[in-house]
Amino acid sequence: MRHGVKKIKLGSDKDHTQSIVRNIAMALIIHEKVKTTKTRASSVIPFVEKLINIAKTKDKLNAIRKMEQLLQHSDASKKTLEVLAAKYKDKKSGYIRKTSLKYRKGDNAHLVLIELV
Repeated sequence: MRHGVKKIKLGSDKDHTQSIVRNIAMALIIHEKVKTTKTRASSVIPFVEKLINIAKTKDKLNAIRKMEQLLQHSDASKKTLEVLAAKYKDKKSGYIRKTSLKYRKGDNAHLVLIELV
């Protein structure tokens, strides 16, 4: 039974969903803000917070390996390890702010702006 299990399906299969989440996460880390749909934002926020928590660990070698495995973009992993880990060293969570915007014209999807605080 799936009691209390939060699972958001963004694409047609698991690989497509992971690809969407990784690409939005890399864009968020590099540009520090991204405009996307509410569903995609709610699936990206826990992923990015886990990445920042991995970057804050004391074992830097394993953190680098895990970042390269999850992000697959050298600039994003470097920025997470060097800039964001130092920026959020005193915070435990709450690195991302989600602000509601308008509804997208065409398909009426609810847009939100997610940004690093």
